Amino acid sequence: MLTDQERAVAADILLEAERSRTPAVQLSKTFPGIEVEDSYAIQSEVTRRKVSSGRRIIGHKVGLTSRAMQQSSQIDEPDYGHLLDNMMIADGTKLSHEDYCVPRVEPELAFVLGSPLKGPGVGLPDVLRATEYVIPAIEVIDARVQNPRKITDTVADNGAAAGIVLGGRPVRPHDVDLRWIGAVFYRNCEIEETGLAAGVLGHPAMGIAWLANKLGRFGTGLEPGHIVLSGSFTRPVWANRGDTLLADFGPLGGVAVQFV
Repeated sequence: MLTDQERAVAADILLEAERSRTPAVQLSKTFPGIEVEDSYAIQSEVTRRKVSSGRRIIGHKVGLTSRAMQQSSQIDEPDYGHLLDNMMIADGTKLSHEDYCVPRVEPELAFVLGSPLKGPGVGLPDVLRATEYVIPAIEVIDARVQNPRKITDTVADNGAAAGIVLGGRPVRPHDVDLRWIGAVFYRNCEIEETGLAAGVLGHPAMGIAWLANKLGRFGTGLEPGHIVLSGSFTRPVWANRGDTLLADFGPLGGVAVQFV
């Protein structure tokens, strides 16, 4: 376990990496004794500082929920991060590539809650009842620490959350079989990845249930109006300067972003 001072130094490192757009040395190397509990405390400290400077929490992301993502990251358990208001990106936006360290993108389903959720004991039916609607999304991820990363590095780095793009057609969770929502992910007109939402823990709502139960251990819940990204069901796609990334969700429409 790290001391409070070491956790504060780790938060400084991550904030400076984000500011300078230069990935820092892995916290697992700088602090060999770091544990997952430390990492969540560091993540919370970074978030607290951002909120103190005027940012607002609008939800959470769940990561590493699919086999594809766990294999690509060499990590075998989910994680979560906070979503802040300045991470919202309009569908079709042109993003400056230089504003990120090493950006990548993933297709996901975003759950927008109409009722609160708080663990323990949250299951699939609870998530479906609490969800106002589900909408296609692209998550922009941007690691502020160098590769190869351990779970402690990823968690401390807010799950690499950097942006969220919502688009397409929102649907109520009981109107479609969420497991069978699929996406074809294009980069510059070429298909890079395809997948089904069932790749997220068997059902994308299970990612939300996992998060509610995880946060419940700390006395925290998910609030009405919060956006929760359920986790990617494909491997991440690199976003290079000049790339246009499009996630085609079929009947639910598409969502896109461009890096310039």
